[in-house]
Amino acid sequence: MPAVFVHGVPDTHRVWNALTRRLRRDDIVALSLPGFGCEIPTGFDCGKEAYCDWLLRELDNIDRPIDLVAHDWGALLALRVASLEPTLIRTVAVGGAPLDAEYEWHKAAKLWQTPAIGEQVMERLTPETLASALVAVGVPTADATETARHVDATMKRSILALYRSAVHVGAEWEPGLARIKSPGLVLWGADDPYVARIFGGRLASRIGARFVSFPDCSHWWQLQRVGEVAAELEALWS
Repeated sequence: MPAVFVHGVPDTHRVWNALTRRLRRDDIVALSLPGFGCEIPTGFDCGKEAYCDWLLRELDNIDRPIDLVAHDWGALLALRVASLEPTLIRTVAVGGAPLDAEYEWHKAAKLWQTPAIGEQVMERLTPETLASALVAVGVPTADATETARHVDATMKRSILALYRSAVHVGAEWEPGLARIKSPGLVLWGADDPYVARIFGGRLASRIGARFVSFPDCSHWWQLQRVGEVAAELEALWS
């Protein structure tokens, strides 16, 4: 009964290190999405459906049932997988996931979704500018530097393809939330600059999950509220 962690954008599996060290279990698997600090498989188009299929295959190769923990884009994919194959999942804990038909993509996402403009934005993105931007939205300096160090040309192309495939992901995937029956936990930073707290509450209501909003916390709750998140996860699993 492993715990599987799935990161978001622009992270790698390393975003979970501080949290997983605090957990009282040794059956932890932290995945890296294709193109995010690892190679892209041949023929993989980096669209949302390709990532969903990839995650389904990964989970299908792991002993079940699974305690699934995911953030940001990882959480969108985790919710989709839980709606398509609910028997795979024992519990689901997610956050920073705007799976809502009424959600409007944040400014950076809209730029990435715009052909030519997105490429220009990525071309100007350096480890220094990214690390500075992450610190500005609450990511601890050491974590911001580590994240930025792994954002290479492969990840940039992956991000553009993923976001361009997902302009209407809320309308397309939200109806599936009704099929999720596993015990759930929705974690949210009250000051998340990308996805307002209201969307976290609505998501929790739709999947029948406990909603926890951390005050004075931005988007990366697993880095900013390590101890509290660990306690909430262990309460869910118990």
